[in-house]
Amino acid sequence: MFDAFTSFTGSLRRQVTLDESREADGSVGKLRRFPALKLSRRPIMRKAASSAPVAPPIPGPGLRVLSWNLLRRVGATCEDVARLIEAQGVDVALLQEATAEIEALPSLVGGAFVRHALPGRIHGPAIWARHGMARPRRVPLESRTVRRHALVAEIAGTSFACVHLSHGQLMCRRQAREASEALATVAAVVAGDFNMVGPLRLPGFREVGPREPTHYANGLVPVRIDRCFVRGLVGRHARALDRGRSDHRPIVLDLFAASESSQRSRAAA
Repeated sequence: MFDAFTSFTGSLRRQVTLDESREADGSVGKLRRFPALKLSRRPIMRKAASSAPVAPPIPGPGLRVLSWNLLRRVGATCEDVARLIEAQGVDVALLQEATAEIEALPSLVGGAFVRHALPGRIHGPAIWARHGMARPRRVPLESRTVRRHALVAEIAGTSFACVHLSHGQLMCRRQAREASEALATVAAVVAGDFNMVGPLRLPGFREVGPREPTHYANGLVPVRIDRCFVRGLVGRHARALDRGRSDHRPIVLDLFAASESSQRSRAAA
């Protein structure tokens, strides 16, 4: 079993090397695809209704959170992200492989936006928040080949870390712990592309993301690598959506303070 696991994780590392070599010319390999989102190419108007199915509004004072690896310049566009935000009623979007073009997002849906590209790369993690954010900052993570960092910000009293972790299974677990340790508030979220197969133990955190595949490794093997861990919060209604132009499925979930969720459960009983 260990030999099979080593062979599989080795294939993930070979794939990321191939992907990075294709960044320069913007080409991608032939991948097995999830069903594509049916998104119009018409310019989005901030007050216009989206043609995508509209998700019900989140009840109470919770936050609806989106995490999506966009696949650099050849994947989801700024307009795609904007339409998904409006269709799903998203409050916070954590984006990976976001390029400079995604910085136009506030001109389409308002809100606050921050992005920090990975060193030597055209892409990096980004955070969008409908009602603003505080103290956005870059947190360097232990890295070997590709230098990586978490993008951290405080939103509505909660610390968010957007991550795109290394493919090495030991390294990505160390990076996840480093990102979680950088979050000082009681309520905290670490979410993004973990590139991680199997369980992860983060002290004080628990996983609340959807339990279904979000990506095909090497275009063949379904894996659940887009994940969300929380502290002091409760997750509800986690789901993975169609991938659109990306090779990752976006994940969406509703987050509530743990005390509010307990009160909600007692009221329902």
